Amino acid sequence: MAAGYLLWAVVALVAYTFVPIFTKAAMENIPSTTVALVSNGILAVIALGVVLVTDEPVTSSLSDPRAPYMLAGGVCLAVGILAYYRALSLGPVNVVVPVFGLFLVTSPLVSALALDEALTARTVFGVALAMVGVYLATVN
Repeated sequence: MAAGYLLWAVVALVAYTFVPIFTKAAMENIPSTTVALVSNGILAVIALGVVLVTDEPVTSSLSDPRAPYMLAGGVCLAVGILAYYRALSLGPVNVVVPVFGLFLVTSPLVSALALDEALTARTVFGVALAMVGVYLATVN
């Protein structure tokens, strides 16, 4: 159901809108790696709670043939989040967030290559507009 994933995407958008704001405010006095540890520790605890409540398999998932992709995603997430938090600690939110947001450009392109997802003219046009938007948002 399309509406289901769109609703979750909007919830993610609303919640994630405040992540750089709270993160930047915390890093006025707290090192970026500590902020990453605590904030992502909260994520891990809540995800564990959801897994336990929904009775999703964890142990068997680790031996699934596709588990290496899950682990690689975790490594990429760790590197990306640590780098993002460090960038936020060093630079202004109104520059760091749009540059970080270029994953909106790179993810559709990589998914077309790696996952054989459709790369339509509309998607390419949207990616181009996103690049223009990031440029306009970050150039003084």
